[in-house]
Amino acid sequence: MFQGDHNVNHHSSLKKKPINTRLLAIAFTGFCPFLAMYVTQPLLPEFRRVFHATAAEVSLTVSATTIAVALSAPFIGLFADSLGRKRIICGAIFALSVPMFLTATASGLRTLIGWRFIQGLFIPGIFTVTLAYISEEWAGAGVGAAMAAYVSGNVFGSVSGRVIAGVVTAHLGWRWAFIILGCLLLVSGMLTSRWLPASQHFVPHKDSLASIRAIFKHLRNLQLFAIYSVGFNILFVFTAVFTYITFYLAAAPFHLGSVALGFMFLVNLFGAVVMPIAGRWIDQFGYRIAVVCANTVSCMGVILTLWPNLWIVLVGLSLCSAGVFVCNSAATSYLGIAAGHSRSSAAGLYVASYYIGGSVGAVLPGFIWTIGGWSACVALIVGIQLLTTSIALAFWQSKLSILSRRP
Repeated sequence: MFQGDHNVNHHSSLKKKPINTRLLAIAFTGFCPFLAMYVTQPLLPEFRRVFHATAAEVSLTVSATTIAVALSAPFIGLFADSLGRKRIICGAIFALSVPMFLTATASGLRTLIGWRFIQGLFIPGIFTVTLAYISEEWAGAGVGAAMAAYVSGNVFGSVSGRVIAGVVTAHLGWRWAFIILGCLLLVSGMLTSRWLPASQHFVPHKDSLASIRAIFKHLRNLQLFAIYSVGFNILFVFTAVFTYITFYLAAAPFHLGSVALGFMFLVNLFGAVVMPIAGRWIDQFGYRIAVVCANTVSCMGVILTLWPNLWIVLVGLSLCSAGVFVCNSAATSYLGIAAGHSRSSAAGLYVASYYIGGSVGAVLPGFIWTIGGWSACVALIVGIQLLTTSIALAFWQSKLSILSRRP
């Protein structure tokens, strides 16, 4: 081989490497918040036994985190529009590890819920700012693929957190689960700090009042309002299904323990397999079609869980999970287009609505559960999904309309 050819190939490999590591860093930013978000779900039956509490009471270990995220997300968006992206993303990952470690010291259910609430305050610094980072740094070109990498990180994070929690709790106790997860957050923070490039297209907004006015402007934008409705639906469904399915599967005829319940969340890996294909499909066919198809698949999956057969339930959960993640990828990709300027504040509102949905999804089905068990919960979930699909159809623009707006 000629020396010139070697130099060309070497130069080409150097050009490809930053792209790969950038996508990997984006995947880690998706991994970290979901590693922490739902970690207590497979432990709920165990918490109910240890703390002598009801299903609704122990479910607060999930909703406390989502409520905190909803409260802090809009403010994080304002800071990110002024201070930048990478420093907030990496700082939030490291900060999230602290209350994760401290959760292991909880002396009772109330203290545990309190540390879970504090965890939620740091999560928008990862979630919200990454959405703005993607919309700016990919500048509309291949944003579906970038968002697919991010959502794939969400999938692996949510699966890893709950599988680790279930296995570690069965062998070492629930406190060690939080210690190990805290260590994983520290490692992930170091890798993200190393691989995530500094923003190239970020323009700071020093006027805080302008950012606040942008929030009110976003709320008057019907397309954004519809996106926020979809965000509410996504986490409502995801939280409701994967919180209360644990009580359903812990009872007859399934009788699953904490280890089996932890491994049950491996069904979310199906979403990781689907996401790269879905990202290209979203770019090709548009966001509205993607949301309608994803919600349809998710509804079918939720309904399948009513069949009293574990394998069919797992298939239903896989379909539900894949539909939810594809829907999230479509909504967050469309967010950057519909928001225009002040993307962090728009993303902050999206995350707020997203986690308000998760908070309601963790609490409301608890009351429905007392009325009709899992069947009543399924009816509620499907109804919410149908309503959200109607909103997206009414207010989201088709791909053709979006393309006609671009210069």
